[in-house]
Amino acid sequence: MAEETFSIPNISCGHCTHAIETELADLEGVNRVEGQIEAKSVIVSWDAPATREQIIDTLKEINYPADV
Repeated sequence: MAEETFSIPNISCGHCTHAIETELADLEGVNRVEGQIEAKSVIVSWDAPATREQIIDTLKEINYPADV
């Protein structure tokens, strides 16, 4: 299992974290998504077939690009 904290500068409220959590949780292989409003970040744990690149691409698609 992989886990990473992604910095998401566009996070400003609970709606933002909910949207991110919902979209990423739908990816096959993603086990855990925890948005942190104050830290403007999201912690993601995943196994294959999910990949770091897929998570980053999904964040970009939903207008919450990660600082990588």
